[in-house]
Amino acid sequence: MSTGTVLNRFLEDRLGLMSVLYIVVITFIASFAYVLAPDSSPNANQMHLSIHSKPPGFSTQILILPNSNFEKGTEEIAIEQLVWKEDKLFFQAFGTSRDYLQLVNLNRYPTQTTYKQVEELFVTKKTFLLGTDKYGRDLLSRVLIGSRISISIGFVAVIISLLVGVFIGALAGYFGGKLDRFMVWFINVVWSIPTLLMVIGITLALGKGYWQVFIAVGLTMWVEVARVVRGQVISVKEKTFIQAARVLGYSDYRILVKHILPIIIPPLIVISAANFASAILIESGLSFLGIGAQPPVPSWGGMIKDHFRYILLGKPYLAIVPGIAIMSLVFAFMILGNSLRDALDVKL
Repeated sequence: MSTGTVLNRFLEDRLGLMSVLYIVVITFIASFAYVLAPDSSPNANQMHLSIHSKPPGFSTQILILPNSNFEKGTEEIAIEQLVWKEDKLFFQAFGTSRDYLQLVNLNRYPTQTTYKQVEELFVTKKTFLLGTDKYGRDLLSRVLIGSRISISIGFVAVIISLLVGVFIGALAGYFGGKLDRFMVWFINVVWSIPTLLMVIGITLALGKGYWQVFIAVGLTMWVEVARVVRGQVISVKEKTFIQAARVLGYSDYRILVKHILPIIIPPLIVISAANFASAILIESGLSFLGIGAQPPVPSWGGMIKDHFRYILLGKPYLAIVPGIAIMSLVFAFMILGNSLRDALDVKL
């Protein structure tokens, strides 16, 4: 099938095009999350405990307090108002009584900074479009930066699964015999172990952290790739042109790499799209269980874990927002996989 025919088939699929557009947008957001996020602090971890669990659209004034060395970022205090008394500037912290005012500490600011300059330069109004989480962090920023984990886990897991699965499946399918029987036995053993259980075991062995999760998920997703590659190689290696290549004295390596593997690329593309979606779901499940990306690194699954109780406390959006993010991205990859399967006319 020509490239033009495949492209025309895909362009006719509106759902497929929409899924590609959505994935591109999420990838762009993940790549420039710290630029797009209202809270650009590391991991969007700027806490305002006094304004925790506020609804979407909540606004308040923020007093910015630079750290003493002016190199390690800033602290922020949510305030109700600023009050001038005898040429000095006081602030009322959010949620406190009007009678409890605190003097602005000029020692926290650069030398020769005046109270007037503090009012003009270090007080801003901040709007939390999706509200705040239970620690008073900007929920929108956490969702945007959390997309980095989901996109990254997909790419890394798919690459690892392809490297391992193609290698094992190609060897088993091409050489056959005892090697094939051993590989099939090994694939079946790994296949029989529940994916989540294996990922948990590998994660516990490698330690907690998102890089360990990336490797663990990738090492559990190669089985399906290996099975598909093995079946495709067994089918292709009996073709006439492969027999002709053997007669001409081509090496097994050349036959595999230059004549067989290029033919089985279409089914690999389709299965990679499905594996991308599976990797996102597995990572979210691990983060929900507490063994995925560790706090304060934002992860959509971890955000659901932190706030699922709020569904019963009248603030369900804290868990629903990251849940919709997971569902929509997984749905987009599944639609993309189905569209690619139809366009490439792949039968798995």
